Amino acid sequence: MAAADFAHACGYDGDSPALIEAFEAIRDHGIRQARQDHLKRKAAIDSLKQSEILFLAAIGPALSAEEAIADASHFIAFWRNMPRWRQERRLADLARAKQQRLLARFFRRYGQLLWARQAA
Repeated sequence: MAAADFAHACGYDGDSPALIEAFEAIRDHGIRQARQDHLKRKAAIDSLKQSEILFLAAIGPALSAEEAIADASHFIAFWRNMPRWRQERRLADLARAKQQRLLARFFRRYGQLLWARQAA
């Protein structure tokens, strides 16, 4: 997608080269950030693929993937209802809950298959 096309898709109707270049920089930054975040998530999952014990330690105190997903979803909903000043103080907890939910969803779906292959 060309820079001008992206700018127009974002709602910009002008033809200023500086603004079109700014839209392109924003797009490139977003793509780089998405790739970095993907690699971080992949590294976290790859480190836990080795054994079920590592996964259970990562989601503790939950005893299963379903319980971890429920706990993380409950915290995220609770966080959204907090006042803004309290949300800012609990950003690290929100990031941890999102990470835990991501891990639990992945291993709920693929964990048994991965660990059965490894045991064989």
